[in-house]
Amino acid sequence: MREFNNKTLNILLGLWLVLGVCFHLYTAAFGVLEAWMQRMVHLSWVFPIAFIYWPFSNKSPKDRVPFYDYILAFISILPGAYGIWNSDLILFRIDQVDPVTNAQLILGIVLVLCLIEATRRLLGWPLTIISSFFAFYMVFGAYFPGIMRGEDFSLREVIESLFLTQDGIFSMPLGVSATYVVIFLIFGAFLEVSGVGPWFMEFSSRVAGKSIGGPAKIAVVSSCLFGSISGSAVANVYSTGNFTIPMMKRTGFAPVLAGGIETMASTGGQLMPPLMGAGAFVMSAYLGVEFKVIMVAALLPALLYYGTALLMIHYVAKRDGFVGLKEADLPRWSHVLQRSFLLLPILVLVVALLMGKTPMLAGLVGIILAWGVSLFNRGYRMGPKRLVEALIMAGKSVPVIAIACASAGIVIGSIALTGIGFKIGALISTLSGDSTFMALFLIALLAVIFGMGLPTTSAYIIAAALGVSSLTKLGFAPLNAHLFVFYFAVLSNMTPPVALASFAAGTIAGDSPMKIAVTAMRIGVVAFIVPFAFAYDSALLLQGTWLETVGVIVSATVAGYLLSVGFAGFFQSKLATWSRALIIATGVLCFFPHWPYRLVGLAIGIGVLVLLQFKEAAFKKTLPVQN
Repeated sequence: MREFNNKTLNILLGLWLVLGVCFHLYTAAFGVLEAWMQRMVHLSWVFPIAFIYWPFSNKSPKDRVPFYDYILAFISILPGAYGIWNSDLILFRIDQVDPVTNAQLILGIVLVLCLIEATRRLLGWPLTIISSFFAFYMVFGAYFPGIMRGEDFSLREVIESLFLTQDGIFSMPLGVSATYVVIFLIFGAFLEVSGVGPWFMEFSSRVAGKSIGGPAKIAVVSSCLFGSISGSAVANVYSTGNFTIPMMKRTGFAPVLAGGIETMASTGGQLMPPLMGAGAFVMSAYLGVEFKVIMVAALLPALLYYGTALLMIHYVAKRDGFVGLKEADLPRWSHVLQRSFLLLPILVLVVALLMGKTPMLAGLVGIILAWGVSLFNRGYRMGPKRLVEALIMAGKSVPVIAIACASAGIVIGSIALTGIGFKIGALISTLSGDSTFMALFLIALLAVIFGMGLPTTSAYIIAAALGVSSLTKLGFAPLNAHLFVFYFAVLSNMTPPVALASFAAGTIAGDSPMKIAVTAMRIGVVAFIVPFAFAYDSALLLQGTWLETVGVIVSATVAGYLLSVGFAGFFQSKLATWSRALIIATGVLCFFPHWPYRLVGLAIGIGVLVLLQFKEAAFKKTLPVQN
């Protein structure tokens, strides 16, 4: 991302960013424009930012804007300017009846090409190749062989679908970016400027620092708190990992273990309510449910993710002799509690969402409160200058999500026009046969593959568009199916061979990203099991009766404990291979959707732990007494 020394240019760019952010705040407060128009204004505001701040290549100037980027920035606004000026003509036209004019055809081509180039600059080649392929397929699908052979569509029909309707670039994902997501990005920027991030770190240090393996537990707690707000695993690693990874290394953790713990903790932030990143808002829109439904459904799996990680870290620390931090190295409780008012914006936001308020209204209230509490936080008071800094920071964070959603819209438009999604769904059904588990495995693999190099939001949107219909046809509930896909799109951040979060952690830890990714998967192994469990059992998503919910909480808690002990390989002492395998097997049984299996897992698993406890106690009694 470019940084400029030209004061005039910085002022003009800052003004553009602030105006765009203020537009979104205004529409959040007083009502959004017509859907297509809101999305058009949103993307037209983002395009110049993308071409001005993100260079063409690594060799392009980083401190000035080449003339060709100014040209691209200007050209990219033209489709939006045309759409705004001719809004009535476009909004009231009849799809596939009214002809596409030459001006609309040319501007539509410009829009697609600018979007693909912006995608390459901001998000790299993977999403660029995927969106380009689907755009190419819309025009040339009729020439593909075999099952991939598509219908014959003219270029005008393709541009109409992508540019002039709400089925393509301006489909629902970009709509979510233009409304909910942008508000919460502003909220996140206000929290950061108001000093909530440093307070999270101090709070985490105070809560977990003195316990066994304290530095690692600080990484888990702080990344959980920060990641839910930031919505990005890589950003989470760089924000908290720069502090936690060196701290873990100083207290004896191997670099690969320190990096793996931070990678696992940062990745899971997108799975933890209340916010969960942009993908969760897209899921809410896909399902047509209030966002609080997503929050409630995701709560127990997220608690299992972080709870089992903390337990595994605890037993690994006991096994390897890691200790906690000293009292002198920790912030005072009085200092932490004095600034606990900084949590007020988040608490009010959660309450507003649970009360059924719209995410935009809840986010707007949170933004106002974040500014308000900053006035009482010495060193972080948001006067006029810091307020503008927060608005500019928010504006710079929008393009990546907006371009990702718009580019994913090309895929959605291609699926809507050509029906390629049904072909891929039929292929999945053929490969899985009558096995629902195999279908889940293939969809999980699809989500992880798309997540290799793609932002979580894009990976989820594309995988959901291609795979969720196959799962719902097999009888899985839509909420379960969408959350399943979302989980594996998120977990792709720590899944080899790409594992973006592990590469970020590797630069800080100074160790192999692949080794860090494998370590992160081992510590966060429950996250790869829980989605299969809740796909079959809605009670894990807190969707059943209170009796079913209580029962599944008990069995899931025991399952998480057993898996933590088994994969750590330590209980009261180092475990033998047979006992580890048995404990892991019983932990998996406790996640089965049928209670007979769960009861067997509970009985055997608890029995093994009790036996190991008595065995250790008996062994200690035989030790000679030390004089």
